[in-house]
Amino acid sequence: MKTLKLRIRDKHTDKLNRLSGSVNFVWNYVNDLSYKHLKKTGKFFSAYDLNDYTKGSGELLGLHSQTIQAINETHAKSRRQFKKAKLNWRTNNPNSKRKSLGWLPFKQSAIKHIATHQTGKKGLKSTLQLSLAKGQKLIIDLWDSYNLSLYQINTCELVQDSRNRWYACITVKDYPKKQCGTGSVGIDLGLKDSATASNGNKLQIKQTLNYAKDLAIAQR
Repeated sequence: MKTLKLRIRDKHTDKLNRLSGSVNFVWNYVNDLSYKHLKKTGKFFSAYDLNDYTKGSGELLGLHSQTIQAINETHAKSRRQFKKAKLNWRTNNPNSKRKSLGWLPFKQSAIKHIATHQTGKKGLKSTLQLSLAKGQKLIIDLWDSYNLSLYQINTCELVQDSRNRWYACITVKDYPKKQCGTGSVGIDLGLKDSATASNGNKLQIKQTLNYAKDLAIAQR
């Protein structure tokens, strides 16, 4: 697997900023819940345990259920990795000293590649459809330098940088799909030329008989 990073067009910025606020709400909730559970029982919550507490919240927050599951999985994994009882609080308040960069995770079943179009002579633009709550869809346009139509998408995370630009980090298989030709050509077999194609290309016969006498002398 490898990750492709594609720039999202700026027209989606406001919508993505609002959704990232919902992601931060879920993160802070499970962060506080996990810490209280650890103090009470001495045990860490798993991602599976957190799913029971966040079930059904996607409809109120505008997030797909699997996006919330992905948040829980990332939180549980990060807590184990850094061996911390409580992780950092997330906020997208621009006036906060510790403003968190936006983040929106999506699993494979919530991702659909709609189309890839050519823009200009060499540029490509791809469109993705991402599932939200209650059948809502998030349609985003990407500046595509990889041609997403050639890849099988596994997961997608929308991330924000310090300049308020958004990117799609898409995990795909290491190898792209093969593009097969769609054209056709007729071939005429001949004597002088081995074959002549309808587009004018010719395959020449190797004239080995012309050198038969010289070869026979050389082999004596």
